[in-house]
Amino acid sequence: MRQFDNCLSVGNVAGGVLCADGHYGYSQPVGGVVVYDGQISPSGVGYDIACGNKAVRTNLQYKDIEDDLPLLMDEMAKRISFGVGRKNKKRMDHELFDDPDWNVFEQIGKQEHDRLKKLAIDQLGTVGAGNHFVDVLVEEATGDVWIANHFGSRGFGHKTASGFLNLANGRGFSDKAPGESMEQPPTLIDLETELGDLYYRAMTLAGKYAYAGRDAVIDEVLSILGATTEFEVHNHHNYAWKETHFGKERIVVRKGATPSAPGQLCFIGGSMGDISVIVQGKDNAANENAFYSTVHGAGRIMSRTQAAGKMNWKKRVRTGGQISQQQMDEAVKKFGVELRGGGTDESPFVYRKLQSVLDAHEDTIDVLHVLKPVGVCMAGANEFDPYKD
Repeated sequence: MRQFDNCLSVGNVAGGVLCADGHYGYSQPVGGVVVYDGQISPSGVGYDIACGNKAVRTNLQYKDIEDDLPLLMDEMAKRISFGVGRKNKKRMDHELFDDPDWNVFEQIGKQEHDRLKKLAIDQLGTVGAGNHFVDVLVEEATGDVWIANHFGSRGFGHKTASGFLNLANGRGFSDKAPGESMEQPPTLIDLETELGDLYYRAMTLAGKYAYAGRDAVIDEVLSILGATTEFEVHNHHNYAWKETHFGKERIVVRKGATPSAPGQLCFIGGSMGDISVIVQGKDNAANENAFYSTVHGAGRIMSRTQAAGKMNWKKRVRTGGQISQQQMDEAVKKFGVELRGGGTDESPFVYRKLQSVLDAHEDTIDVLHVLKPVGVCMAGANEFDPYKD
């Protein structure tokens, strides 16, 4: 709440929302929405620009894959790259690499352009670490198999965010930023300035990159399952949108919050031991007053260090965590999930129950599909993720 109040006190703020999954973040809380007149906040969008989810209902029924699920999850862990700094195991060409908004980085410097574009090409279709995942889920009401993923614009987005935060604070794009407090005041840029235009275009490009990456990973999972797409939902939840609210165009900065305009579909993931859902925004005053925003997940109730302990990077071991591997393994097994990767800092114990946060938003969203995970694939337990959600 203190972080959220700090955000509302800086700049041309037209309003804000703190969703029920809200928790501490960098500068702007995760689950926080701040609405500006004529300004954009790269610290509010955050380091993982365009982090989001894609969910697909496949043509399969659970009975089609139930017996083969362990082998299928092994294949996902083998063929999809999870972890910090990972490169794709096969080069992927994509039309976005011809997008004119790459010129933003040419204006900053040829060296920066070439470095970031190479990084983006190398990492397209990789997932990352932290809370980023690939899930196989079943809709219990129908037996339909769904697949979903969660990640953003990878190292390209992180370096883009860092660079523009530097520029907005009078430093060079590639300078090493000084240590900052988690409660750093929002960094704001007037959208009509040259820097504002450059950041908006760079953010938009990172958004296209995140969409392309999630598409690529979903396509790989479909190939592994031998499945086709029947229906899909795809959305960002770390982004800044130009939207009209109360008769005026405004900039809506959502960090860990999902847009939920009337009729808009959203995928919201729970923990590896909880449901996930497809929801739809309601057409009513309550949703309008929430700036058409809802949760992006269940929300953490325990930090990574509390859960898994402090990491000794030389020895690659953690000590002092509140959640043991045995506790986590038993909980995941009891819920019926085939898990590949993942650490105790991502165990079901560190998150709220998704239904509790959905209940808090029942006036603004309708739950259309309830999905139970049966397979979860994540980075290994000792991967550090600098791409702050």
